[in-house]
Amino acid sequence: MPSEDDIINTLLKGTKTMLSSETMLVDAVQDLVRDEIKKHIRQKIEADPELKKEMSDAIRMLMEAKVREGLAVLRLAKGGAKLGLALVPPELRKEMGQELVSMFEKEVSTMLEHD
Repeated sequence: MPSEDDIINTLLKGTKTMLSSETMLVDAVQDLVRDEIKKHIRQKIEADPELKKEMSDAIRMLMEAKVREGLAVLRLAKGGAKLGLALVPPELRKEMGQELVSMFEKEVSTMLEHD
Protein backbone atom coordinates (compact mmCIF):
# COMPACT_ATOMS: atom_id res chain seq x y z
CA MET A 1 0.00 0.00 0.00
CA PRO A 2 1.47 3.41 -0.98
CA SER A 3 2.42 5.74 1.81
CA GLU A 4 0.59 8.97 2.48
CA ASP A 5 3.60 10.95 1.17
CA ASP A 6 3.47 9.07 -2.15
CA ILE A 7 -0.23 9.83 -2.54
CA ILE A 8 0.29 13.52 -1.75
CA ASN A 9 3.23 13.76 -4.17
CA THR A 10 1.19 12.09 -6.92
CA LEU A 11 -1.71 14.49 -6.33
CA LEU A 12 0.61 17.52 -6.36
CA LYS A 13 2.28 16.40 -9.58
CA GLY A 14 -1.10 15.74 -11.20
CA THR A 15 -2.38 19.15 -10.13
CA LYS A 16 0.74 20.83 -11.47
CA THR A 17 0.34 19.06 -14.83
CA MET A 18 -3.33 19.96 -14.98
CA LEU A 19 -2.61 23.64 -14.20
CA SER A 20 0.09 23.68 -16.85
CA SER A 21 -2.41 22.38 -19.41
CA GLU A 22 -4.94 25.02 -18.36
CA THR A 23 -2.31 27.73 -18.73
CA MET A 24 -1.52 26.49 -22.22
CA LEU A 25 -5.20 26.56 -23.10
CA VAL A 26 -5.64 30.10 -21.76
CA ASP A 27 -2.55 31.25 -23.70
CA ALA A 28 -3.89 29.66 -26.89
CA VAL A 29 -7.27 31.36 -26.48
CA GLN A 30 -5.57 34.71 -25.82
CA ASP A 31 -3.55 34.25 -29.04
CA LEU A 32 -6.75 33.54 -30.97
CA VAL A 33 -8.38 36.67 -29.56
CA ARG A 34 -5.31 38.75 -30.46
CA ASP A 35 -5.37 37.35 -34.00
CA GLU A 36 -9.04 38.25 -34.41
CA ILE A 37 -8.44 41.76 -33.11
CA LYS A 38 -5.50 42.21 -35.51
CA LYS A 39 -7.65 40.92 -38.38
CA HIS A 40 -10.41 43.38 -37.52
CA ILE A 41 -7.93 46.29 -37.29
CA ARG A 42 -6.33 45.36 -40.63
CA GLN A 43 -9.75 45.25 -42.30
CA LYS A 44 -10.61 48.72 -40.97
CA ILE A 45 -7.27 50.13 -42.13
CA GLU A 46 -7.48 48.52 -45.57
CA ALA A 47 -11.02 49.84 -46.05
CA ASP A 48 -9.92 53.46 -45.51
CA PRO A 49 -6.98 54.62 -47.69
CA GLU A 50 -6.69 57.91 -45.80
CA LEU A 51 -6.48 56.08 -42.46
CA LYS A 52 -3.98 53.63 -43.96
CA LYS A 53 -1.72 56.50 -45.06
CA GLU A 54 -2.08 58.23 -41.69
CA MET A 55 -1.14 55.03 -39.83
CA SER A 56 1.76 54.38 -42.19
CA ASP A 57 3.08 57.92 -41.72
CA ALA A 58 2.74 57.66 -37.94
CA ILE A 59 4.61 54.33 -37.86
CA ARG A 60 7.37 55.80 -40.03
CA MET A 61 7.62 58.80 -37.68
CA LEU A 62 7.81 56.49 -34.68
CA MET A 63 10.58 54.45 -36.27
CA GLU A 64 12.52 57.62 -37.10
CA ALA A 65 12.05 58.84 -33.52
CA LYS A 66 13.44 55.55 -32.18
CA VAL A 67 16.48 55.88 -34.46
CA ARG A 68 16.97 59.48 -33.33
CA GLU A 69 16.70 58.33 -29.71
CA GLY A 70 19.41 55.76 -30.38
CA LEU A 71 21.59 58.44 -31.94
CA ALA A 72 21.07 60.69 -28.91
CA VAL A 73 22.06 57.86 -26.57
CA LEU A 74 25.14 57.21 -28.69
CA ARG A 75 26.10 60.88 -28.51
CA LEU A 76 25.58 60.84 -24.74
CA ALA A 77 27.87 57.81 -24.50
CA LYS A 78 30.47 59.62 -26.60
CA GLY A 79 30.24 62.70 -24.38
CA GLY A 80 30.41 60.50 -21.30
CA ALA A 81 33.53 58.78 -22.60
CA LYS A 82 35.15 62.15 -23.30
CA LEU A 83 34.24 63.35 -19.82
CA GLY A 84 35.54 60.14 -18.30
CA LEU A 85 38.85 60.51 -20.12
CA ALA A 86 39.11 64.15 -19.01
CA LEU A 87 38.75 63.01 -15.41
CA VAL A 88 41.47 60.38 -15.72
CA PRO A 89 44.97 61.43 -14.71
CA PRO A 90 47.04 62.36 -17.79
CA GLU A 91 49.47 59.46 -17.37
CA LEU A 92 46.59 56.95 -17.65
CA ARG A 93 44.62 58.64 -20.46
CA LYS A 94 46.34 56.86 -23.35
CA GLU A 95 45.91 53.43 -21.75
CA MET A 96 42.28 54.18 -20.87
CA GLY A 97 41.61 55.44 -24.41
CA GLN A 98 43.05 52.26 -25.90
CA GLU A 99 40.85 50.15 -23.61
CA LEU A 100 37.76 52.09 -24.66
CA VAL A 101 38.60 51.70 -28.36
CA SER A 102 39.21 47.99 -27.89
CA MET A 103 35.93 47.57 -26.02
CA PHE A 104 33.92 49.40 -28.68
CA GLU A 105 35.61 47.48 -31.50
CA LYS A 106 34.62 44.19 -29.88
CA GLU A 107 31.03 45.33 -29.29
CA VAL A 108 30.57 46.62 -32.84
CA SER A 109 32.12 43.46 -34.30
CA THR A 110 29.75 41.33 -32.22
CA MET A 111 26.73 43.38 -33.36
CA LEU A 112 27.73 43.14 -37.01
CA GLU A 113 28.25 39.39 -36.78
CA HIS A 114 24.68 38.91 -35.51
CA ASP A 115 23.12 40.74 -38.48
